[in-house]
Amino acid sequence: MYYQIIKRLVDILGTILGITFLLPFLPLIALAIKLDSPGPVLVKLDRVSAGKRIKIYKFRTMKTNTHHLKYSELALLNERRDGPFFKIKNDPRLTRIGKILRKFRLDEFPQLINVLKGEISLIGPRPHEPEEIKHYPEEYKTLPLAKAGVTGLSQVSGASSLPFLKELKLDSYYVQNQSLWLDFKILAKTILILLFDPTAI
Repeated sequence: MYYQIIKRLVDILGTILGITFLLPFLPLIALAIKLDSPGPVLVKLDRVSAGKRIKIYKFRTMKTNTHHLKYSELALLNERRDGPFFKIKNDPRLTRIGKILRKFRLDEFPQLINVLKGEISLIGPRPHEPEEIKHYPEEYKTLPLAKAGVTGLSQVSGASSLPFLKELKLDSYYVQNQSLWLDFKILAKTILILLFDPTAI
């Protein structure tokens, strides 16, 4: 109980600090997205956190109405063959600005809204799509019951480059061994990666 209270306070304070720091850059990012391609600045994507389907906020990085193509035209180009995840090195759905936002992880920052709402935490298992969770092995079926995080153990350990089962194993380890010290180490590593190697998460 004590840990959860402290974790929530850290979520709120960290989010406020993050939004305050990013506020001057938000109009520039929004303008760049609008000038680059038609469509909204923000998108809401289906994810699962704490056993519920939620809408995760992100800056739009794709051309409008192309997300579904990964299940049809682009399915054969999927480089991930070890599970339900989808990845293409040169994804044709990405906009020019979207590629830059993803490279430096800037598209992720609107998730701070989800943190303030209490839907996710700053640190937790990686949030996945409902369709992906259907493919979890039996020993990881309870993993989506945990509150997901903007960053987490799997994100700072290789993120999308990790094998499917390795990612689930790391996130499961975090859920079973949560502590303020582990959260601090993950947060510190996240900051270092964002500053020096943002493509690593």
